[in-house]
Amino acid sequence: MIRKLAPIALLLALVGGLVFWFVTAPQYLDPKDIAAVASGDVTRGQQIFWEGGCAACHAAVGSKDDERLKLVGGLVLPSPFGNFHVPNISQDAEDGIGTWDFASFANAVQRGVSPQGEHYYPSFPFSSYSRMKLADVSDLYAFMKTLPAVKGKQPGHELPFPFNIRRLLGGWKFLFFKPHPVATLAADASDQAKRGQYLVEGPGHCGECHTPRNLLGSSTLSKWLSGGPNPEGKGVIPNITGGEGGLDSWSDAQIASLLKDGFNPDFDSVGGSMTAVVANWSHVSDEDRLAVAAYLKAVPKLADSYTKPAN
Repeated sequence: MIRKLAPIALLLALVGGLVFWFVTAPQYLDPKDIAAVASGDVTRGQQIFWEGGCAACHAAVGSKDDERLKLVGGLVLPSPFGNFHVPNISQDAEDGIGTWDFASFANAVQRGVSPQGEHYYPSFPFSSYSRMKLADVSDLYAFMKTLPAVKGKQPGHELPFPFNIRRLLGGWKFLFFKPHPVATLAADASDQAKRGQYLVEGPGHCGECHTPRNLLGSSTLSKWLSGGPNPEGKGVIPNITGGEGGLDSWSDAQIASLLKDGFNPDFDSVGGSMTAVVANWSHVSDEDRLAVAAYLKAVPKLADSYTKPAN
């Protein structure tokens, strides 16, 4: 009996292996779409750079002013799965991404795939960047080509088994990678709110911190922007919908002002990782900051998803 079942078991294992290999394979942007995109505009790319928060993670820790344009990496991002080391994405040919062509850059940003065909971990917010217009990615690429080349190879991630097996990320993407708009706005939503949706859900990647995650590290989209635990271990990431505990009492102007100067309506300044967000968004236009505010006022109102446990 065992001898008769052995070939069947072997066949099932083979089929299962092939399915796993197919499901977990990297998925790329259509080369035709990449070829059709015009050369990027540096000035527009600079705005995308600040809206996308590239310097918040990839500049050296503690950098100020123009030093934030030296994208040497080095920040450590703690998580329940281990520590992620932010890489050098400067224009250095050896330690950074100076040799990348636009196709390599676009597939990294929007599909989470390296030039070597390996999956990136979602600590890099490609899930949000996948919602960006490819033309904006081209603009960002053009601007980043103007930035300094900086030497400095960062260490690899510190992840235990099985999280250190990158191929498994293909399964994570199969389950959770959904490059489409998250919130359903009202049919009569303003163009300003729609612009804000693009900024918040795409380059701004606000949901990466302000939305709670499930056990596999994916954002729980049914609780979009309703807050969560602070991955740095102190305090909570606040609810930024208009629900209980959120921004219902804030005006659009007050939300936009916080993104510019870092002060809330009570004149308290932001702290933690939000200081880097303000450092980025202080470079963004008033129109786009107000668009973000309009979108946050338009999303479904949710109560706080997370409160810090009592000591």
